Amino acid sequence: MLTLLILLTLLTPTPQPMTQHTDDTHQIEQLYKRMCQAMIDKDTAALNAMHADNFVLEHMTGMQQTKQQYINAIADGTLNYYHAEHDNIAVALDGDRATLTGRSRVTAAVFGGGRHTWRLRLQFTLLRQDGQWLFTHSKASTY
Repeated sequence: MLTLLILLTLLTPTPQPMTQHTDDTHQIEQLYKRMCQAMIDKDTAALNAMHADNFVLEHMTGMQQTKQQYINAIADGTLNYYHAEHDNIAVALDGDRATLTGRSRVTAAVFGGGRHTWRLRLQFTLLRQDGQWLFTHSKASTY
């Protein structure tokens, strides 16, 4: 009987603490929120650190900007962000790759236009490099 009890104890899985999947999902959600705040703060150092060197932003008009063009446009006032409220953030993981879809109400004045609040749907792809998640691509649309 004691042998059976020991065997059952060894074969019964023990509950795991927070899984890597949950931790990665949380990290990516927080990265998205920090990116939005960095855009508002015009924190180009933070934006540079969280985007891969080959990052491309595809605007809802279809125009594409490289990482440096995007960061420069924030720095020089071509893209001015004032506020962001997040309605939904969804993350899907696939090993060292991930996708994030953020639905956020973003107040901005861009490309010389007036200040306006957009319901932006931002679709990101991310890659984990050296243990750090980086944005590699973003496509903006509305919802």
